[in-house]
Amino acid sequence: MNGGNQTVVLEFILLGLSKHHNVEITLFVLCLGIYLVILLGNSSLIVLSILDSNLHTPMYFFLSNLSLMDIFGTSSFVPSMLVNFLSIRKKISFPGCALQMFLTLALGTAECVLLAMMAYDRYVAICNPLRYTIIMNMRVYVQLVALSWIIGCVNSLVQTILALRLSFCGNNVIDHFFCEILAVLKLACVDISLNAIVMMVAVILVTMTPVLLIFISYVFILATIMRVNSAEGRKKAFSTCSAHLAVVIIYFGTILFMYSKPKAKDPDSDKLIALFYGAVTSMLNPVIYSLRNKEVKAAVKKVIFSNRT
Repeated sequence: MNGGNQTVVLEFILLGLSKHHNVEITLFVLCLGIYLVILLGNSSLIVLSILDSNLHTPMYFFLSNLSLMDIFGTSSFVPSMLVNFLSIRKKISFPGCALQMFLTLALGTAECVLLAMMAYDRYVAICNPLRYTIIMNMRVYVQLVALSWIIGCVNSLVQTILALRLSFCGNNVIDHFFCEILAVLKLACVDISLNAIVMMVAVILVTMTPVLLIFISYVFILATIMRVNSAEGRKKAFSTCSAHLAVVIIYFGTILFMYSKPKAKDPDSDKLIALFYGAVTSMLNPVIYSLRNKEVKAAVKKVIFSNRT
């Protein structure tokens, strides 16, 4: 971090939308509402999956962990971002920035891997239903979820350590709402080729590989569904994976849009897209699963009516 007459960076300044304070006030209200929905929606799904024995299945165990990742992931940057929206000087300490970088990357990576695990669960349920309880026993699905968390943490730890070992030469103004790793790397005054290589490998392993596994799983799922004779049977089979497919399309579709679109002339628009990618997708997950799953609706009614009696 230091060498010669270089200035040691002890804190970072988050630029956000400092030139548009009125917009930041609007974003504060909007993001606060979204964050509260994230906490309420995802917490409700976790509580329901614990209280209702009918939801003690691999799919809802995966879903509970997905909700947990959404809560932790947004909580790693939204509260501090909300404070900064109302602050004149938006700053974060060096350790705080490191922690934020680690958590956002770890939870994002873990969610990518978990969505692939959930696709495999749906593949076994539809393509091999008679052996589903044998293949997806408790030991297996707990290990799959644990692997998602481990991969996310290991990938994030490696990339965060590589980022923090760079020299910033006193440049501490991050052109973003939070400590996003790409925004931090732009501040480095030394060669970041190693970081770029490691990040490229990580994208292939923990983003492209899950996408490929999800695609392969759904090819087999759709082939199996099309072989079902009755229209009602096909509809029932597809309904068991439609919610997961919707979440996958929104999650990876947003990532694809973010990184494949031409770079905007106004950098603020890119920051806003990244912000809503991190927050809105986490808000939509419990909404989609609540609307698309009869089991969740039945669990809600069961909990409500049991509390009234």
